[in-house]
Amino acid sequence: MARVVMADDGIAFDGAMAETAPLGGAETAFVALAEALAVRGHQVEARNRCSTAVVYKGVRWAPLSRDLPRACDLYIGNRSHRVIGLVRRAGCRLFWLHNPAAYLKKPRNLWRLARYRPTLVVTGAYHAATIPRWLPCGRREIIPYGVLDRFRSASPREPPAPRAIFTSNPLRGLDWLLDLWVNRIKPAVAAASGVRRFAPVGREALATALLEARVMLYRGDPGETFCLALAEAQAMGVPAVVEPLGSTTERVIDGVTGRVAEDDDAFVAAAVALLSDDGLWRRWHLAALEQQRGLSWDAVGARFEALMLEKPDQRRFPGFSGNNRVINRF
Repeated sequence: MARVVMADDGIAFDGAMAETAPLGGAETAFVALAEALAVRGHQVEARNRCSTAVVYKGVRWAPLSRDLPRACDLYIGNRSHRVIGLVRRAGCRLFWLHNPAAYLKKPRNLWRLARYRPTLVVTGAYHAATIPRWLPCGRREIIPYGVLDRFRSASPREPPAPRAIFTSNPLRGLDWLLDLWVNRIKPAVAAASGVRRFAPVGREALATALLEARVMLYRGDPGETFCLALAEAQAMGVPAVVEPLGSTTERVIDGVTGRVAEDDDAFVAAAVALLSDDGLWRRWHLAALEQQRGLSWDAVGARFEALMLEKPDQRRFPGFSGNNRVINRF
């Protein structure tokens, strides 16, 4: 059993909140990894802006203001430069990135990277390409997010009503999508209805909504480095129509589980086809269930665990080219 410490200084959340409260992809991933490592037999402490200490699913949650351990076997600083060195002595020190990495060029990040030399962990090839090659750090690793088991157990189903769904951040292209829906997609699909807006929901309610959706429509965004929303939809067998922005091409298999449309006209055509053609929908639905379940969080936990278990002389510190370990395909 190893001692694992994970730290985040973003919003307040903990494992219990993750059961019902709507959380972003980075927060969902943080909770899921902590719990996966605990299930794998490690002593896991999660420190963030939660208000009180709590033990949930084997993870000890506590505020960052509490005394931090001075040493651990695996330390995972999450997204912010302020947490890179909170635990002074770590057998393996990781810095887990969730956003495009150009921000690491700022001086406040550089000196911490140079001092602690953490291994940078990113979520895919697109994400990796945003890291400046010259950063003073340890090596870089690509480990995709996992997909919660709740989204990986859907069964084949009959074509649903022509209902499209958008489950990402509204600031990531929702206005653009609504314009296409109202003016071009809906008029071409006789049975399609209008637009309904729902408040953010927890994962269980989200899974239920995806079961009733026929297609996930999402343009993509350069700031989206993994897009857990697409991964969850595809894992549940929901075909998706996207454009090649950000990480969308890593989440959707073009012509197999959805369409990566080159422009707005192609996006509209693919959306109309999926909403109207039961045969097309069924082929892409079944392919998504077969090929897009994603990694379990236990499998992701094993990859983080492997970094910790390497002997020091096995650890390499190259630039981001020849000796990176790439684990980015489901």
